[in-house]
Formats: sequence, structure tokens, C-alpha cells
Amino acid sequence: MVAILAGSLLLSLPVATESGQPLPWIDALFTATSAVCVTGLVVVDTAQTFSTFGEMVILLLIQTGGLGIMTLTTLFAMILGRKIGVQERLVLREAFNQLDLQGVVNLVLKVFLITLIVEGAGFVALSFCFVPDWGIKKGLYYALFHAVSAFNQGGFDLFGETRAFAGLTAYVHDPWVNLIVGFLVILGGIGFIVILELIHYPKTKRLSLHTKLVLTMTGLLLGIGMLVILFTEWNNPQTMQSFSLKEKLLASFFHAVTPRSGGFQTLELSHMYPATLFFTILLMFVGASPSSIGGGIKTTTLAVILLAVWTMMRGRQDVVAYRRRIPTSHVYKALTITVASLTLVIIVTMLLAITEQTDILSALFEAVSAVGTVGLSTGLTPHLSEVGKVILIFSMFAGRLGPITLALAIARDIDPPPYRYPEERPLIG
Repeated sequence: MVAILAGSLLLSLPVATESGQPLPWIDALFTATSAVCVTGLVVVDTAQTFSTFGEMVILLLIQTGGLGIMTLTTLFAMILGRKIGVQERLVLREAFNQLDLQGVVNLVLKVFLITLIVEGAGFVALSFCFVPDWGIKKGLYYALFHAVSAFNQGGFDLFGETRAFAGLTAYVHDPWVNLIVGFLVILGGIGFIVILELIHYPKTKRLSLHTKLVLTMTGLLLGIGMLVILFTEWNNPQTMQSFSLKEKLLASFFHAVTPRSGGFQTLELSHMYPATLFFTILLMFVGASPSSIGGGIKTTTLAVILLAVWTMMRGRQDVVAYRRRIPTSHVYKALTITVASLTLVIIVTMLLAITEQTDILSALFEAVSAVGTVGLSTGLTPHLSEVGKVILIFSMFAGRLGPITLALAIARDIDPPPYRYPEERPLIG
């Protein structure tokens, strides 16, 4: 909240806009929330509205939201020579979903190093594309901004300044830009724990159940998503009908990647068929993976729920994956996260449908995009009313924190009762 408020103050300064006129407070707050929560939804065009100062503030907010407040706080404390206490280590352990306190500070350093390396590599790679198009100065600036935005699942882009296109639509046929941005989004979405395990795999020859589930679900969602989008948009005259097979595969791949919290687009979403938009909503709801920068209910949550359903259908009690038993408490947690997120999405969808007087599919798309911190939009967000902006601000904030964190923050002082009720079994199904 402090980061969002500080960012909104900076973005409301006259120096932050191209026109020199202060941005309305609600728009500055919306943009700062979207940046810190690494969402990418915008109510004003980033390139046309903000000056270089404003764009750099947004980039800093994206990086802050991507790395996490606790990670940055720990880094600054280490730079200043302060000792990291037990309380800070406990918070870091929870932030990175670790089981013990050992090595959490070292993990922060590794996360920071991975971020620098990946963003640096993305910057260099994108430079080869953008420098020939925009010149050295602007090309390097664009490469830096979009590398950071892609890896941190930010979804902000700067192409509104000179192109009458949304997002990366001008590069829909460019395999280099599509693959680089897509790869950055995938890396940012699988989580730092998975990246570290993959780095150490040549030595350890071992992957944890978490990493196996993340890689399996990521591969399945990307593969299924690519095929579904390719099938539904194959003959759409406003999107992919005129594309060659290679271009259709490339566009389908990119749009299977970015709903997983990336927020970029190479095809105009408002021109897609309703079936494609609905499937995109499902991908956005799932989102990225735990300990990553992305949002959504997470890939492992979906995996645990599917495994639990499969276990029940087979008449067994233990939920098993890769010869490992998953605790019942994890199944409850996955179910709680899914139901809580779904409840939030339903409430936000209903509110948007009422306040914005729009159809339910458009309202649902924006709601899931905000709660899942994705940043894709069919065009409703730039035309939101004041009340609609407030609704999405809260949705992005709640989505970034997570429903469990939000619920625990509200009910943290409620002690469990010192008794248990007698058991009775209602009829189900």
C-alpha cells in the first residue's frame, strides 16, 4: 500500500506527464496499483500520457512489485550492513513458500541475481529487434522497458506513442519478439524456486514434487491453450485468417503464454471470437505458479484439485502424484484458494456489469484479468467510470496479495475454538 501510494503521488506530478498537466488522482492511483501489482491494466495510454520520468516511475514500480517488498527490504538491509533477524526470516520463508528458515537470506540474493541475469539477457535480445526499428536511444530504452515488464509480468508497453496498435500487435509476425517476450513471461511465471532447481539439476539429478507439478501443468496449459486458440481463431477474418501456418502457430503460442499473467497481446482481443475470450478467461484464472511474479490461483492449485477429483473418482483416499502423497491440508488449501478467488471474481463481475452497463463476458474478462493480475483487456478498462476504477483497484490489490493472505490479515486475531462438534455426513452429489 505504501509503494502504491508513493507511486501514485509521483505519477500525479506535472513532470510525470507529456502535457505537463497533473494526472487525475484516481488515474494515477489506478496506474500505480496496476504497476505494483504487476497487472498491466491501464486507464490511460502509457506512452502517450506519461513522460520519460513517468515511464521510469512505472518501470520502478513494476520491478518493486515483481521482486517483492520483502526481497527489496532485505537487500537494502544487507547493503547497509544490518543483520536480518528471525522475524524478517519468518516473513521471507512465507513469501517464498519455504519449509524452514535455513538459507532464506541466501535465496533472496539468488532471486535478485536471477532477475538481473534474465532481464539483462532479455534486454540484449530485444535490442536486436527494437534498435533497427527505433534507433539506438529509443530502441535500447524500449528493449529495457519491455524486458523488465515481460519478466515481471507487468504487461505495460510503450508502443502507443507511435503506432495505432494495442500492445505488440505490430510484431505479430516477428518470431524473435514473440519468442523472447514469451520466454521471459514463462520464466517469470514458473517461479524462482523452479528456476533454481533447474539450474542445480545437472548436479543434484533431482526435482521436487512442486517443480514437477509446475513444469507438467505449464506444459499442458501452454500446449492445450495453443491448440484451442489455433482452432477457434483459425478462420477469424479479423485475427488469423490471412496468416500463414507458421504465423498462426506463432500467434497461438503467444496468446497461450500471455494470459498466464503476462498481459501482452499481438492480436486485438476485441476482435476475437467469444469462445476464444472465454478460454482466455480460464487461462487467466489459473495464472502462473507459486513463488513466481504472476497471479491467478496458480498451476499447482489446479493440479492438486484435479488430482483430488481423480482420487475420489477412483475410490481412493490418498492424493498421489509422482509417487508422492499430497497432504489433505494442501487439498483444503487449494480448494479454499479456488473458491475464494472465484467468489471475488463473481462479485467484481457483477459490480462491473452494473456500474459500467456492459455485457457479462466483457465484465467477466476484466474482472478475471484484474484479480489474476494479468492485464489483458477487451477495451473496457480505458472507459471505466470512477466507481469502476475503484473496483478494479481493489481487485488488483486483492489479487496480488492473494485471497488467503487477505483473509488472514482480516481474521488473524480469531482463535480456533477449544472443542470439536460431533460428526454427521450430509448427502453430496
